[in-house]
Amino acid sequence: MNQRSGIVSAAVFLAVSAAAIAGILAFGTGKGETYIGTGSGRNGDITVSVTVKDGRITAGKVVSEQETDFAKPAAQAVLAQAVKNGSTDGLDTVSGATLTSKGTIQAIMAAVSGKAAVAAAPEDTSCDIVIAGAGGAGMAAAVEAASKGAKVIVLEKMGIAGGNTNSATGGLNASETSIQKKLGIKDSNDQYYKDTMTGGHNLNDPALVRTLVDNSAATVDWLISLGADLTDVGKMAGSTNKRTHRPQGGAPVGPHLVTVLEAADKKAGVDIRLNNKVTGIINEDGKAAGVTVSAPSGSYKINAKAVVIATGGFGANSDMIVRYKPELAGFGTTNHKGATGDAFAWVPQFDAALVDMDQIQTHPTVVPSSGVMITEAVRGNGAIVANREGKRFMQEMATRDVMSKAILEQTGKTAYLLFDQGVRESLSAIEGYVQQGLLTQADTVAGLAAALSMPSDTLVQTVDEYNRAQKSGNDPFGRKASDMPRALETGPYYAVEIGPAVHHTMGGLKIDTKAEVLNTSGQAIPGLFAAGEVTGGVHGANRLGGNAVADITVFGKIAGDSACAYIGK
Repeated sequence: MNQRSGIVSAAVFLAVSAAAIAGILAFGTGKGETYIGTGSGRNGDITVSVTVKDGRITAGKVVSEQETDFAKPAAQAVLAQAVKNGSTDGLDTVSGATLTSKGTIQAIMAAVSGKAAVAAAPEDTSCDIVIAGAGGAGMAAAVEAASKGAKVIVLEKMGIAGGNTNSATGGLNASETSIQKKLGIKDSNDQYYKDTMTGGHNLNDPALVRTLVDNSAATVDWLISLGADLTDVGKMAGSTNKRTHRPQGGAPVGPHLVTVLEAADKKAGVDIRLNNKVTGIINEDGKAAGVTVSAPSGSYKINAKAVVIATGGFGANSDMIVRYKPELAGFGTTNHKGATGDAFAWVPQFDAALVDMDQIQTHPTVVPSSGVMITEAVRGNGAIVANREGKRFMQEMATRDVMSKAILEQTGKTAYLLFDQGVRESLSAIEGYVQQGLLTQADTVAGLAAALSMPSDTLVQTVDEYNRAQKSGNDPFGRKASDMPRALETGPYYAVEIGPAVHHTMGGLKIDTKAEVLNTSGQAIPGLFAAGEVTGGVHGANRLGGNAVADITVFGKIAGDSACAYIGK
């Protein structure tokens, strides 16, 4: 059996036509030929082998990967789809393991397209607007700018688009929206503003928060016009009213929006280049005038009239985390491995201002053994939190900083998130945790306590007391009646161990309401814009769940508009 290497950059294989791939599949005849391809998973490269015989994919296996135990089955599941389909058509991601799934799809595509595509040495080029980062903010900025006639290139150092947006689960906060009105949900921009400022301990930049809030409803409509489903509205910790917009049934919002935005970008003619790492920003007399890039086949530069930085935060850079907040030494992270804060090395030449760099959020409900974040929506839909003694210790809808601190004060510095079948059926995102094998399950509360080595009588009493509080609307821990949507009384019952991990870096580049990057004198740096987690000021000392997706889409769109205005589009 012949072995052919198909390890090519994503930027190359994504450009391969369907006909070219069909040509490769047709090439596999007789005993079949095996091709090797590599893609980018959550924790590193995923390499697969794919056998093609008589025009069909007949076998595939994972050659090497660095994924966590819960994600490994996702790679096998994607390969099984390819074998079942006989081709690369219709390959779906596995819920809860989006990055691993996309990396496997990328590897399969690289394998079957390897003979048809050869990576050429990159050439210097130019465009109207160049965007660093193909996460939610970068892709939102790109489609908005392209819709106004700008020639846009998006550069992404990872092998797949989406960044941390791929892992966003809860939803997008927005107020006074068309969806809320259809559902009869009463909310106001002023209340959303107040909740965000209060949640951020009033360290937020008021002007940025007002911009976030006042543009949120229009942004929801804009995303829907691009094909997004944001018709389910739930509630996250720190929000007074239901304003967290997500796909129907409570499905994860991030992977959905990545798919929608990536498709919209391509439709608008945006050039998205994966595995292309920005190494610096070109400075022409104090103006941002393009970027330098490192690609698999060489380095090059892109001259541009404006630059948008949308590279995300630095939650996966432990050195930076500890530099700004030493007490987080040794903490795990929920961030994808590309969230390393590269952009902060590019901007000193412009005397760019930074703000709130020491404001680093831990998420309270992260599975210690795997680093998987359990969405806040589980609590929002009715789950409770108990310690190893089987007791609740605070109201579960407290903000993330408060909840994280409380969990760290418990025995073992972790706790357990508990819910019943009713909560599971109310939120489809939970199915991903089921598939990953993260949940402990029992038919009764007493059985669940036994499985968790908790005092059965205590846990049964805890759940009974919570159910009485839910029915009366009067919780001794202070959980609001509106935050207790259902009693926990329908078996089976479920639990998952949780503890805090580094989740979001609230600090970053200082921007104004036009997403212009400011220098230390408070002046806008000509041609330089930024959006998303790479910026600071929006979230203050604590980000509310649902506000990150709002931030990246609202300010991503604004960055695209402002960059177009700057260049005269």
